[in-house]
Amino acid sequence: MYPANFSPQIPDGEDRTRQVCGQCGFIAYENPKIVVGSVIAQDGKVLLCRRAIEPRRGYWTLPAGYLELGETVEEGALREAWEEARAKLELDGILAIYSIARIGQVQIIYRARLAEPGFAAGPESLEVRFFAWGDIPWDEIAFPSARWALKAWSEGSPLIAGNPPQDARGTAGL
Repeated sequence: MYPANFSPQIPDGEDRTRQVCGQCGFIAYENPKIVVGSVIAQDGKVLLCRRAIEPRRGYWTLPAGYLELGETVEEGALREAWEEARAKLELDGILAIYSIARIGQVQIIYRARLAEPGFAAGPESLEVRFFAWGDIPWDEIAFPSARWALKAWSEGSPLIAGNPPQDARGTAGL
């Protein structure tokens, strides 16, 4: 993963092991990835995408993915909705922020609605469709955080949701 001149060390002033260059002392910090996405609602239904890629190919999820360098979190959420669901959105504020420690992610999920009619499966989706609450295929939801976000949306709270108390660090997995 790192060139041969990097080795695990605890740098001065630090409290954990980092990869440090033995020649110049450069510290290669490894930080969580940021994931952005949206719960897109229309007429009391939510838009879900069936994944065409791994991990969890064939399972349903929210349109979401990694934030790119140079993007704001809002721009990233809009881009992900376009890439996965060919949907143009209007964001209505942050719904939830989740910390998934076991995989090093921070997820920022927005409340959203279609800005203009139409949606279709993008290259990372097998299909895309709106589900009424009672029709959501819960046993086929790809990720715990997608379940959490759908639940937060259904509760209609104007407050930002966080990890559920039983999985405060996002370590429970699938």
